[in-house]
Amino acid sequence: MHSLVIRRSTNLILTAVILATVLFAPRTGNTQQLQKGVSVQLAPTSNASLMPDADNQDAWIVAVTANGTLYFGIAPVTPSELADKMKSRPRRRDQNLYIKADALAPFAAVRQVLTTAQAMGFEDPVLLTSQSDSPAPGTVASPQGLDVLLAPTSDPATPVVQITKAAQQEPTLQVNHRQIPRSNLKNLLKQLLQTRSEKVVLVKADGSLSFADVVNIIDTCHSAGAKVIISAPEV
Repeated sequence: MHSLVIRRSTNLILTAVILATVLFAPRTGNTQQLQKGVSVQLAPTSNASLMPDADNQDAWIVAVTANGTLYFGIAPVTPSELADKMKSRPRRRDQNLYIKADALAPFAAVRQVLTTAQAMGFEDPVLLTSQSDSPAPGTVASPQGLDVLLAPTSDPATPVVQITKAAQQEPTLQVNHRQIPRSNLKNLLKQLLQTRSEKVVLVKADGSLSFADVVNIIDTCHSAGAKVIISAPEV
């Protein structure tokens, strides 16, 4: 009889502890339900902005894997199918496009997505990147990314940043057709943009480059306070 009473008392105590844990556990503002998606290794950046809307259930996300395979949401698509898939999906007026590319993905594959995005009327899609810092324990960090502009520029004085790569060689960086070390890019852009009212640069990149190579240049342009135009059909 005594053992039965003890067991019942123990069960009541455990139940009370569990209820207290559920009802009074601290809530964190960063925790939210994450959209299911394709797993890729995002490229690291230092100047990305928070993009919490990329976690919404209705977010438009195109993933590009390391071998260049495209996914719209979680459905695999070919480059020619992507536009049709986008047209068949309802879209809010404020809907943006998030491109989640693997760091090793060929930039040619990302460029195909940008070309389709421009044709679909997206003006400033976001390139998702990895977090520069770790989230606090028990929280889920919001996505981060770099926005790029797709509208071509009509200003011939807009600085042009071009990154190319010959076979078996390191990428070569040029600003206005003059080769420079990558470490000089930020300071040079600041000098070129300091007297301009519109701080915009045009980035061109070879399709053979990795996405990480290109997004690193875009990240540096952002660090110099510049908006980045990528004219998708031309880069």
